[in-house]
Amino acid sequence: MTFKWDGHTHTKFCYHGNPAEEPAYLDRAIELGFERYTISEHPPLPDKWIDNPRLMAELAMPMEELPDYLAYAEEMKARYAGRIEVTVGLEMDYLYGREDFSDALLDRYGSRLEDVVVSVHYLPGAGGMRCIDFTADDFREGLLAHYGSMDAVAEEYYDHVEKAIEWAAGLPMRKRLGHVQLIEKFREALPPISPELIERRLTALLPKLQETGVGIDVNVAGLRVPTCGQTYVPRWFLAACASRGIPLIYGSDTHKPEHVGADWAWFETAFGTSGAESSE
Repeated sequence: MTFKWDGHTHTKFCYHGNPAEEPAYLDRAIELGFERYTISEHPPLPDKWIDNPRLMAELAMPMEELPDYLAYAEEMKARYAGRIEVTVGLEMDYLYGREDFSDALLDRYGSRLEDVVVSVHYLPGAGGMRCIDFTADDFREGLLAHYGSMDAVAEEYYDHVEKAIEWAAGLPMRKRLGHVQLIEKFREALPPISPELIERRLTALLPKLQETGVGIDVNVAGLRVPTCGQTYVPRWFLAACASRGIPLIYGSDTHKPEHVGADWAWFETAFGTSGAESSE
């Protein structure tokens, strides 16, 4: 039987999420039979990381709130002990050129973390760093126009994913790569990426993941996105990861209580129990 673990979730500290208190999430997870629940909020970003003050305000908590978030997650872990295993984590962004910012944050707070999801949300583009999952129009203006084709954007994206794996390799806590196919969030609204390119670049990740012990966030949130309509991890890639022993952790990527456990059935049927992470 598959160990029921939601490994990618958000909280009231997410400024593009929902203000619900954590018990609304955890009570639902218990109701759905989850045994482990990872709280993995977005940590602070460097000042002016994106040259859009309004967007910056939505992307991540300010630095002064990080201690409050960790204390809140730790309080939930203690409160729900014996009912569900709550693990304290963060969804760390891979910050190209500012790895020092993330390193300093983890030097200070890493000892309090059990799980880290490492995600690529940003690429260099028109006017500086651009968010790849903000809107289709923003992607078109800031990235597609800058690189000239979707394939060129995708090549840059996968380069950053490879760098993210290399960076994550040195982290002492459990770590996994967040929503590896986030680049396709707007696939129904933008020109297609070559399937051959996707297969080639994802296949090239397999030995890197296997060597580093970095797992995969089997992120189902794309099924909820009208312009995506698919999970952020292809089935064939799951099977390839499972065959190599790469940990595969279901992630609802919940931003509101009703997202908890979303599309768990897809995860369970995608590869059975062969690739599911154990409770260790």
